[in-house]
Amino acid sequence: MEQSEMNLAMEKPLLILASQSPRRKEILSLMRHTFEIIPVDTPENLNARLTVEENVALIALEKAKAAEPYRTKKDAIIIGADTVVAHENRILGKPSSFDEAWAMLAKLQNATHKVHTGFALLSELKQHTECVTTTVTIAPMSSREITYYITEMKPFDKAGAYGIQDPLMACYIQRIEGCYYNVAGLPLSRVHSVLHSHFFAEK
Repeated sequence: MEQSEMNLAMEKPLLILASQSPRRKEILSLMRHTFEIIPVDTPENLNARLTVEENVALIALEKAKAAEPYRTKKDAIIIGADTVVAHENRILGKPSSFDEAWAMLAKLQNATHKVHTGFALLSELKQHTECVTTTVTIAPMSSREITYYITEMKPFDKAGAYGIQDPLMACYIQRIEGCYYNVAGLPLSRVHSVLHSHFFAEK
């Protein structure tokens, strides 16, 4: 990191990523801002009385609040996030087995679906939650291709049983409308914008 970047980073509060996801860690690192990771394990139960967008935003906030007791600096800003895939009014979360992953991918191939990521920003003084949605179209996949992808990539920790950044799945992403990083797990552009307009301005 160059001296100018170091000075800029020192002027901003520490960020804390409340996530066990290596993908969110990788995405957040693109900001070139100092952050720590506090892994949290919270229920990701959906409330039938809320919309999908409201659910993921609420779960993201719960994750951020779960990390709050472990805040290492008073002015640190905690980031929580949650991602789900929605297809034909059905929510596709993380598959619990090979068969469930196969069934999910079979539904998504040659079809368009939505990826919703809720994120929460939590400081000592304020909080912000919202949901960002991206539309993705996956090209047709044969039964053999679906089986090969699951066997090789083991996408059991990914909503909808796929990772847009995976070497194999990348070959089938036919169209995307919206933020690419949102599909990967964190809408970085929007997070960056809210941090600068609502949180870093506190300093």
